[in-house]
Amino acid sequence: MAQDPEEEQASDGGFLDTSHELDMVTLYRSPTAGSEIEAQVIRGILDSHSIPSLILRAAGNPQLGFEVRVHRQSFREAERLIEEAKAAGPGAAWEAQQASENGR
Repeated sequence: MAQDPEEEQASDGGFLDTSHELDMVTLYRSPTAGSEIEAQVIRGILDSHSIPSLILRAAGNPQLGFEVRVHRQSFREAERLIEEAKAAGPGAAWEAQQASENGR
C-alpha cells in the first residue's frame, strides 16, 4: 500500500501527520509587557472551542511581548472566534460565566 507523502512512519510503528496544515502560525502578537493577560484570554477562548494553541514569550524577557499560535488549519476559525468575542464585548463573557455557574 502506498504511503501518503504527508505521513511518516513513527518509531512506534504508527504514522505521523507531517502536512503543513499542522504548522503553527501566529494568530496574535503584541510587543508590550502587559499583553500577557490578553494572550491568556485569547487562549481561553480557543481552549473553550477545542482549538489547540501555544503562548510564546522571550524566556526571561516578558517585556518583549507575547504571541499566540495555532495550527494553520485552525487559523480562520480561531480568528473568527476572537472577532466574535471582541464584538460581543466583556458583558458577554460575564453572562456566559454566570450561566455556567448557575448550570444553565
